[in-house]
Order: sequence, then structure tokens, then C-alpha cells
Amino acid sequence: MSTVAAPPAVRTRVTHVVLLGTGVVGSAFLDRLARLRHKGIGTHLRLVQVANSRRRVAATDGLDPRVVAQLLPDGRVQRLDSVASALGATGVVVDATASEDVASWHARWLRSGLAVATANKAGIGGELARYRAIDAHADRYGDAATVGAGLPLLRALARLRAGGDRIHALAGVLSGSLAWLLDAYDGEGSFADLVRQARKLGYAEPDPRVDLSGVDVLRKLLILARRSGTPLPSSAVRVESLLPPALARAGLAEVDAALDGLDAPMAARYATAAQAGRRLRYVARLAADGTATVGLEALAVADPLAGGGGCDNRVTILSDRYPDRPLVIQGPGAGAEVTAAALLDDVLRLAEAPAP
Repeated sequence: MSTVAAPPAVRTRVTHVVLLGTGVVGSAFLDRLARLRHKGIGTHLRLVQVANSRRRVAATDGLDPRVVAQLLPDGRVQRLDSVASALGATGVVVDATASEDVASWHARWLRSGLAVATANKAGIGGELARYRAIDAHADRYGDAATVGAGLPLLRALARLRAGGDRIHALAGVLSGSLAWLLDAYDGEGSFADLVRQARKLGYAEPDPRVDLSGVDVLRKLLILARRSGTPLPSSAVRVESLLPPALARAGLAEVDAALDGLDAPMAARYATAAQAGRRLRYVARLAADGTATVGLEALAVADPLAGGGGCDNRVTILSDRYPDRPLVIQGPGAGAEVTAAALLDDVLRLAEAPAP
């Protein structure tokens, strides 16, 4: 009589996690973590600190993601230097903010042995020196949520390069909010009203000038270019802003009224494009000669960047492997749920990596 030994139980080490940011993406991250735990996934992730820009709550034995946000008003004053002490020698910092201050800590946390999963583009999409300091620890940096709300853009670039491919050029519709606006605009209604609607739907930032100025797309292009092997500084990219001067100068309380200044110039651009049978899209490009641009373009209907709909991001990649017909990656490029899913995927991957 023979017996079959049961396989040994697989034990996953407990990984401590700090979440910074409880806005729409951070809240979606907490909701998703709670749902996955209910399914038995991610139970080895111990949430030891959650913070917004003002307050933090912490517990060494773990926080319940379902209720932790309710505890923040009574929490302690937030300090970024508390993050490392909350995690100890190892753990994962989740940056669900858009904060320049938080991004400035990424390299320090990585140097100390921590891992970082981020949706904050100001890290590797900021100044080139910061990118290089972070990239020195790329194996402990989760960046899938920084471009394309978790579309496999950066993963595809990494795999192409790991396989010996060389990226020649890339172009993309990288702003989900601008994609939605230009897809919905018909040249007759008010573009300003569409911006207001996008803000209510959560597609645009509370201050929509972040999207309309091109700064958000600039950072995404810098990330894609750098991950493609072209270490662009931000000063090398020519950016066309969609902001009329009065809107650019407006105080925060005046922004909503100043949005009406968008209507006339956008109607004129739309009419010119429509007369030529073209579609307006806000496009980021890295050309084969290394030049880089961000701005509004009138594209032929057959152009792969002119299709899609809603908040879709679309990216084309030309390389040794794809020299004539580009590789095209397309999918939802905005939304708290998909961004939070990408963040949590990175956390789960980083938690399984060997400790440094």
C-alpha cells in the first residue's frame, strides 16, 4: 500500500503596507483590498498606516481597510518621516497622491530598503535626477498605475527591451480626461460645459487646468520615453497648453467662470479639422530623432490614435520588432477603479519579491 504525501503548505510572509492618499484612488484601493481579502487574496498584506495630507492613523497589528478612513479626522498630524518607522526594515509604501512632496521621498524610501507602488507621476515623471535615483531601485518600484491607469504599457516596453528590441518612436493619447472631452465634443456645444461635466464625473482633476495645460501628459510622456531607453529631461519636450491666458491666470475660485474662454478657440480648431475630414486628439510624441512634443493634433480618421472612445488611452510603438506597422495598446486610461487595481497588483507583486 502506498501513500501520497500532501504538498507542504505554502506560507507567504506578512508584508506591512502604508497607504498615502485617501482621495478617489486611495479610497478605491482600500475598497479593493477589502474585497480581495474577502476572497482570500492579499490576506498577507498588513495595513499599518493610512494617511491623507493632514492626518494619519497607525496600528502595528493592522488596520481594517473598510473603516480606516473614518478614523482619520481623529488621527495624528501627518508626517512623511513617520512612514519608514511605521514599516520598519521592509514593507511597501503606496503613493495614491499627486503630491510633489510625497514623490520627493520615493528615492529615500527605496534606498532604505522599502518598496514603493505609486500612481503619482511626479516620481519617475519628474526631474531627470529624481528618475535616475528611483530607477536605481527599479526592482522595488511599482509604476504600472502612473501611465494608462494600469494598461500594460510599461510592462510591454520592459519586455520588448528585455528581449533585445530597440524602441524607435512612440506616440499616444495619454490623458483619459482629454480623450473623453475631445471624443464628446461636436463643435457646436460648449467645450467649457463638457469640462465641467468631466470634473463632476471624476474624469478631470478638481482643477481641470492640470489636464488642459498638458503637464499631466508631459509627465506621462517622460515616463514612457525613459522606460523606452530615452532619458528625456522635461525641458526637451515642447508642450502646447489648451489654456487661454485668462484661465491660466485665474485664481482657484475663478476657474469655473474662466472656463468659458475655452469655447471660441476650441470651436475654431474643431471647424478647421472637420473641414479636412480629421479628428482632434491631444497627442504626445517621441520621434525617432529624439524630438518630443505634446499638443492638440488633427488626425486622419484612419490614424490608430484617432479611434477609440470615451476615456480610452491609445499608444503606438515602433521598434526593431515593429518597424512599419506599430504595436498598438488601447484601453481605459482614467478611473479610480482601474488605477487602484494596478496599484494593488504592484503591491502584491512587490510583497512576493525577495527581501533586499
